[in-house]
Amino acid sequence: MRLTTETIQNILTSHDLLLDTPAVELTFDFLHYDTRKVQENTLFVIKGAFKKEYLDDAKGITGLITEQLIDVDLPQWRVTNVQKALSLLSMVFFDYPQNQLWIGAFTGTKGKTTAAYFAYTMLKEATSNHTALFSTVDRITGPNAADKKKSDLTTPESYELFKDMRQVVDNGMTHLVMEVSSQAYLKNRVYGLRYNVGAFLNISPDHIGPNEHPNFEDYLAHKLMLFDHSDEVIINTETDHYDQIYTYAKQTHGNVYTYDRQMFTSQESAIHESRFTVVHSSFKEMLGSYRLNVPGDFNESNAIAAMMMVSFAGVQHAAMVKGLDEVFIPGRMLSLPISGHGVAFVDYAHNYVSMRALLSFAQSQYPNGRVLVVVGSPGNKGVSRRADFGHVVSDLADVVYLTADDPQFEDPLAIAHQIAEHINNDKLEIHFEMDRIKAIHEAITMANENDIVIVAGKGEDPYQKVNGVDVPYIGDYAVVKQVKEELKDS
Repeated sequence: MRLTTETIQNILTSHDLLLDTPAVELTFDFLHYDTRKVQENTLFVIKGAFKKEYLDDAKGITGLITEQLIDVDLPQWRVTNVQKALSLLSMVFFDYPQNQLWIGAFTGTKGKTTAAYFAYTMLKEATSNHTALFSTVDRITGPNAADKKKSDLTTPESYELFKDMRQVVDNGMTHLVMEVSSQAYLKNRVYGLRYNVGAFLNISPDHIGPNEHPNFEDYLAHKLMLFDHSDEVIINTETDHYDQIYTYAKQTHGNVYTYDRQMFTSQESAIHESRFTVVHSSFKEMLGSYRLNVPGDFNESNAIAAMMMVSFAGVQHAAMVKGLDEVFIPGRMLSLPISGHGVAFVDYAHNYVSMRALLSFAQSQYPNGRVLVVVGSPGNKGVSRRADFGHVVSDLADVVYLTADDPQFEDPLAIAHQIAEHINNDKLEIHFEMDRIKAIHEAITMANENDIVIVAGKGEDPYQKVNGVDVPYIGDYAVVKQVKEELKDS
């Protein structure tokens, strides 16, 4: 895990990134892009809104990777794209850990985390717990509790990505399941990484805004990049823009594997589970009946995608049955009956498609009660979601509490009013409460015996992002449990 000038120049030149190179011969013992984390003899990668004065207190930097030369007495390699350079150098520094792993990747607007957990639990069963997971919720790098940590990004920065992959390999893992976001390609976090299998679940407008994708076409284009870097590809034929997606995949793949709801029949969908039978598949090990340990028939399609993916890794029917029967997804479709106040559901649903699926399921399960929703929208990203949430609650909710959800540098009340501007149902009862804990408390207290309360967006996240700071938060499910205890004692 050292970098020589020869290695640096070879890898950057091979990807047409190198513009200028210093006339030196050095060996670096460390690599990083954060001045607060440098060590002795560090090759430092300058990225983002970097200021020269950041180097003043950073002791140990002996070389720079940069797009613009800086007026300091240090050898500097000038590159065309520093994010791509960081990914390649991280790959080398951590000794190409991906080459020792079978890797399956999911992309899609909705369902990436769910499908990733399905694949993870089936592979975990098949490999005797030698499978790792990089998801929006958790990064699991090994078999022990200490090998599990909360994720800060769906797909981490390339340095952290390859660092964690190295930990995965060192922990003896043989397989990895990961989510790959459009942002991962937009920001070149996965540049140079290849997957054994890439699955495309669905696409709908999301992540469009000033700090994300400029438009839907750009969003879709970055999602499609998964196909360029996957040996085998899987596509949901029921996704929007299917013809365009399939045509793109066929340009580089002789075989494109597809799935749809005709492959399986649904037997039951209840609060805590669903049951289905796979009746048709070119992967014979998939055929048969399954109990899925999460509710919602919309999750069965994600299970099919995950089963197809793990089939490429040789997973057999018995491991599929057991994995899906035991799967648990933190913050996803967690339910809690509350005496006299119906049932509260906590889910990470954070875009149009996931919210509509969740509320539709709630209505089907509780046709005689009201649907009460607690929801907000993040600040400084995904601006289009605000209109989407307004439309969904207009169609499918009876009461909505608009509240804070990672407001960042925006006013959460202003965000809430932007959602409300798109509510077009005069019968929908609207409340504004920016204290999220109070909003959840009021919604559950208002609910009657046959009602359902949907708390959407945060799941079990342990923080709220406010003004660039991760402010500690107990998580939506913990709040619901707290309210249940308070109502029981009242």
